[in-house]
Amino acid sequence: MLRRIGVLTSGGDAPGMNAAVRSVVRTAISRGLEVYGIRRGYRGLIEGDFISMDFRSVADILQRGGTILKTARSEEFTTEEGRQRALQQIRRYFLDALVVIGGDGSFRGAIELDKMGVQVIGIPGSIDNDIDCTDYSIGFDTATNTVIDAINKIRDTASSHERTYVIEVMGRHSGHIAITAGLASGAEAVLIPEYKPDLNALCERVVDTQRRGKAHCIIIVAEGLFAEDDAPVPREGSALKVGRIITETTGIETRITILGHLQRGGTPTVLDRTIATLMGAKAVDLLLSGETGKMVGLVNNRPAFCPLEDALRARKPIDHELLMLSDMLAGF
Repeated sequence: MLRRIGVLTSGGDAPGMNAAVRSVVRTAISRGLEVYGIRRGYRGLIEGDFISMDFRSVADILQRGGTILKTARSEEFTTEEGRQRALQQIRRYFLDALVVIGGDGSFRGAIELDKMGVQVIGIPGSIDNDIDCTDYSIGFDTATNTVIDAINKIRDTASSHERTYVIEVMGRHSGHIAITAGLASGAEAVLIPEYKPDLNALCERVVDTQRRGKAHCIIIVAEGLFAEDDAPVPREGSALKVGRIITETTGIETRITILGHLQRGGTPTVLDRTIATLMGAKAVDLLLSGETGKMVGLVNNRPAFCPLEDALRARKPIDHELLMLSDMLAGF
């Protein structure tokens, strides 16, 4: 019988994680369960960094970015010894189940715990929106709104100086942020890891933009554009490389803006707060119904669930039609 559960956030933080934690805690308590928060993800699980949580523990966090439970990466948890230490802490605190909020790395850890007999449910928290089997991951909407706000500001100065700006957004293997931001901001070009870029065609586009008398040219580049699957990101960042090639090929001066971790922070949007709340409540209900090894997602605006393995089987595919629409509306 389920009596006590734990909740942790792991991997990169995402706006809306706090809303998910709040929903898990308050739903569980309303169902008669005790809840422990596990600080600093799997590292805290190994070290026993647990805190008892009640209704007041999650008061006034709905609007806060980041995660009150903190997050950290744990190499130790990737080892059998580390996972056994985590299992000992779970038993020590008499936890009957866990809710894991995070991305693909966090879910791989959750799968290992499930194999060890721990009842576990995952909630997708990733600004990259690259987790399959869900329309949205927590944090994506806020991150893209942050990017749009930055592009709006950059466009003002780009128009004033009639310059070409290359803006780098997050996306190590995924172009979801770049495509959505490019479409919503009216960027002249969007370059993503899923498609090998034709840099000669890009340079022709930049020249054509100037020839047509446009006051500016905005190019969105995902950070992992030139990264190989298992290799580190090249020392010369993607935006820097694209900007250098444009200048060397066309003679047109470019300016580079790398948004970086700015995209992770900030007050979560209504959408991120809402989906995080729905997913958190659904996760608790799944645990109470005996489910384990599952991920809660959002499909057609309703909570849904699937095996964690299905969510990780492949990266969420890019919507090619959005990319084509962005190009068409930019006039190319």
